[in-house]
Amino acid sequence: MPTEPPFLLIARPDLAGLAGEWLEYLKGERRLAAKTLEAYQRDFSQLCTFLTGHLGSAPSLKEFATLAPSDIRAFLASRRAGGAGSRTLARQLAACRSFARFLARRGHDAPSAFQAVRTPKLDKGVPKALTVTDSLALAEEADSLAEEPWIAARDRAVLLLLYGSGLRISEALAVTRADAPVGGRDTLRITGKGGKTRIVPVLPVVSEAISGYLALCPFSLAPGEPLFRGARGGPLSPRIIQKVMERLRSAMGLEPSVTPHALRHSFATHLLGNGGDLRTIQELLGHASLSTTQSYTHVDAARLLDVYRSAHPRAAGGG
Repeated sequence: MPTEPPFLLIARPDLAGLAGEWLEYLKGERRLAAKTLEAYQRDFSQLCTFLTGHLGSAPSLKEFATLAPSDIRAFLASRRAGGAGSRTLARQLAACRSFARFLARRGHDAPSAFQAVRTPKLDKGVPKALTVTDSLALAEEADSLAEEPWIAARDRAVLLLLYGSGLRISEALAVTRADAPVGGRDTLRITGKGGKTRIVPVLPVVSEAISGYLALCPFSLAPGEPLFRGARGGPLSPRIIQKVMERLRSAMGLEPSVTPHALRHSFATHLLGNGGDLRTIQELLGHASLSTTQSYTHVDAARLLDVYRSAHPRAAGGG
C-alpha cells in the first residue's frame, strides 16, 4: 500500500504514495537526521509545485519518470530567481537524486535527468566547519553511493565515527576488530599523535553503523587486525575515504574544504556551540595545547566576549 507523505504535496496519488514510502525509508531504514529529512521533504514538495505549473497539472509517476534535463534546469532556475543560493539548489538536487535512486531500487521507472544536470557551483569560500545537517547527511549519502551494500555500510560507519567521536582518519582506520565499539561498548581508547592515549565516547548511532558493517563485511576479521577493510580485504586506505568524500562533495554541492578532517573540525565546533567547554573538547581531540583547540573550534571574538561577560565576576561593570 502506498504511504501518504507526511507533508503537503501537490502530486498524483501514485507519485505522492511513493514519495511517502521514500520518506519512511529515509527515516526508518536510513535513519536520516530529522533536519535533513525536513529539508528533503521541503525540496521535493517545491519540485512538485513547480512541475504542476510547468506541466499544467499535478505530476504523476509516469510524468516524473520522463522528466528531461531541461525540466530540471528550469526548476533550478526558478528557485534561483526566487532567491535560493547555490548550496540550497545543490541540496535540492541531491534530494531529488535520492528519490530517483529509491524509485529504481523499488523497480519503478526513474528519471535519469537528475544525474545529467550538473550540480550548481558554489561561491568560493572556505568554511571551517560543516553544519550539523550536512555532517549527518554526508554519512547518509555515503550509504547510497557505493554499489556493494557492505562497502556502503563501511563508508557510512567510518564517516559517522569521524564526526561522532572527533577522530583523525588515521585514528579511525587504526581501530582493530577487538576494539570495535559494539555489543554495548560505548567508548574507544585511541592512541593519537605523539603516542598520547585518550578515551573518546561512541554514540549509539555510530555503534549501530559499525554493527551493520560487521554484519555485511565478507571478510574474516581477526581480533588484532584493522576493523575497516578495503574491497580486496586489506586494511582500508585513507585515500579511499578521501575519494568517497570527493564524490559526496560533488553529489551534495559542498565546498572543496569538506574533507574527512572537516568532520573532526565539525565535531569540535558543534560541541562548543552546544555548551561544551574548551578543556573537555581539548581532551576529546587529544590536543596538547588549548590554543590549538581554540583555533580548531573556530572560537570567534564575539563568542569569547559572551563567555567573558557571563563568567567574569566584574564583567558587568564596576571599579
